Amino acid sequence: MIRLLAIALLLFAATAGGAQAASTYPPLQDLVDKAKPNSTLVPPPGTYSGPVTLDFPLTIDGKGKVTIDGGGQGSVIYIDTDGAVIKNLHLTHSGNSHNDIDAGVQVRGNFNVIKDNVIDNCLFGIDLQESNNNIVRRNRISSKDVELGVRGDSVRLWYSFNNKITDNTIRNSRDMVVWYSADNTIARNDSRGGRYSLHFMYSRFNDVDSNHYEHNSVGIFLMYSDSVRVRNNYIAYANGPTGMGIGFKETSDVEIANNQILYCATGLYIDVSPYDPEATNRIHDNTIAFTIIAVDFLNDWKGNIFERNAFKGNQIQVSVAGGGSADRNVWKGNYWDDYEGFDLDQDGIGDQPYELFNYADRIWMDVPPARFFQGTPVMAVLDFLERLAPFSEPVRLVRDERPLMSTPDSTQLAETDPS
Repeated sequence: MIRLLAIALLLFAATAGGAQAASTYPPLQDLVDKAKPNSTLVPPPGTYSGPVTLDFPLTIDGKGKVTIDGGGQGSVIYIDTDGAVIKNLHLTHSGNSHNDIDAGVQVRGNFNVIKDNVIDNCLFGIDLQESNNNIVRRNRISSKDVELGVRGDSVRLWYSFNNKITDNTIRNSRDMVVWYSADNTIARNDSRGGRYSLHFMYSRFNDVDSNHYEHNSVGIFLMYSDSVRVRNNYIAYANGPTGMGIGFKETSDVEIANNQILYCATGLYIDVSPYDPEATNRIHDNTIAFTIIAVDFLNDWKGNIFERNAFKGNQIQVSVAGGGSADRNVWKGNYWDDYEGFDLDQDGIGDQPYELFNYADRIWMDVPPARFFQGTPVMAVLDFLERLAPFSEPVRLVRDERPLMSTPDSTQLAETDPS
């Protein structure tokens, strides 16, 4: 009990010390209160204390020379108006409360612009709640230096519509989350070192385009989020026990197109999707390469259309938990690097269908602990013997009637920035 009390006192002292240090800076709120609505405030260069509340439209331009220190209490800036602009500022040292969503910027309004800011040592980056038609552009966002699970989210949308989240650089935050939100654009963001690069929950009609997601636990995950377009994204190195490039759960009418999914534990994870029996998910022109499992179905499901995808260098092309089959989905015109057929008429299409069967080397689908032996010589021998003289009728997982002999131009691997 004494030890716990001592730790609590130390934490209180550290927080109080941070607040006291920030209070030595002049409060920016004084300058804001003197500004006229719809004017531009350019504070003199230096460090100011927060928090700052905007309840009328105002542009604050730090010109890259102004820091606002939240003092470790609450959020640094609160926008409770329409039409405000926050740009070229350094926002730092928010509070640590997940309940209060202590952030660099909290937005509770419409048609606001938050751009070209550096937001660091803030639990959450930018939080939008019931806020529409806002622009969040070219910000550099990072969370506090704590364990991944207790960091805050880089950008958080809750019941917010028609926002544009573009060209942001995100490092070492937790997730970017979109909850109960529709018609948002998430484009050209670069996110690394987090958990979910992008996580949708109950959010429809969103557009995800040309993002770079690398070294996160999960690339993109869609839960109960229909009619989302996921196009032209680079997703790599989503590893670990739950690592996956793109996953969807009970999600319908999605388009997954022209993405590169590389070096992930699982490329695509499909859980009861599409959920709407009259809908389809269209998965086309993607490269899924160098994964452990390229496409992993939780169960025997249907309604997914795979066309013109390139499957290269994967340990397992397709798996279905419980020993089911993925044959009820449409597989048409994909490139499979393990295709063993020929192209005698040289039309670029294999003369025989590509077929993938469930042999002994996939015993781990039925017995998950056997995954430990996946890729070992003993499993290779079992697979070889099974193919020579099957102990039982093998299950066909996939049949592609028109396999491509070379990768489509749209699925060529692109050069990437290693930084």
